Amino acid sequence: MNISVLGMGIIGNAWAKNLIADGHTVRCWNRTPKNFPNFTPSIQEAVNQAEVIFIIVYDPPAVQSVLNQIQSKLGPGQLVIQSSTISAKWTRLFAEEVQKTGAWFLEAPFTGSKIAAEQRKTIFYLGGDLEIVEKARPILEPISGTILHIGPLGSASTLKLAMNLNIAGIAQTLCESLMLCRKAGIPDDIYFSALVPNVAHSGVSDLKGPKLRQHDYSAQFSLKNMAKDLRLALETAAELSLPLEQTGHLKSIYDRGIAAGWLNDDFIGLMRLLEKKTG
Repeated sequence: MNISVLGMGIIGNAWAKNLIADGHTVRCWNRTPKNFPNFTPSIQEAVNQAEVIFIIVYDPPAVQSVLNQIQSKLGPGQLVIQSSTISAKWTRLFAEEVQKTGAWFLEAPFTGSKIAAEQRKTIFYLGGDLEIVEKARPILEPISGTILHIGPLGSASTLKLAMNLNIAGIAQTLCESLMLCRKAGIPDDIYFSALVPNVAHSGVSDLKGPKLRQHDYSAQFSLKNMAKDLRLALETAAELSLPLEQTGHLKSIYDRGIAAGWLNDDFIGLMRLLEKKTG
């Protein structure tokens, strides 16, 4: 198929490589130029006659900017797969804009970082009509590990934000509990050996444990992206009149990490706030 990938960050890059390997004709675009096969600096050219268009950009304003530039090129028979992490409110707004052109719109946020994307283990949360979900399956199944149809438009984005609240909260607790043991003189080997059989053992600790032990804060999932997701979750909760006090406090910690200049590092790099305090 003719596929466009709009947004060549960590995930877009990995998906595009796998889609090319699957035999699709893939044209790529990014706001800043990238050295990548079939990259085009013109977003209109990238989507011209594309059957499937992936949008994987940073936040709602970035999605809006993309749609503003490609809307005149959209029409019946095209499928827009919106995989940026945004909120339900924005999802429904963007779906309406796309559907007015006659094109199909699929809400498709995902979980799984760089490694999962490269290894075709991305987990997609899909929102929208079942008919459109089935149209997307032949494209999504080969680059994913699991596909979950969550419900109507907006539901997948809300679930995605909820899952990221879990990840961010577990990761911050992991940092603080590890630092508590380090300050008490307990070696990292002992800490992680004790964590494995403990009920607190998690996929987050498996993924981030090696990075914490090596003080490796290179991005698998950037601090700025997780901070954005926390903000969107808080906005969604406010629309539902739901107070999320712990998330609000955690967002303030993320703001300190961004102020320190770590926005493009992995979110586990917030460990440095604790290291600075303890020397």
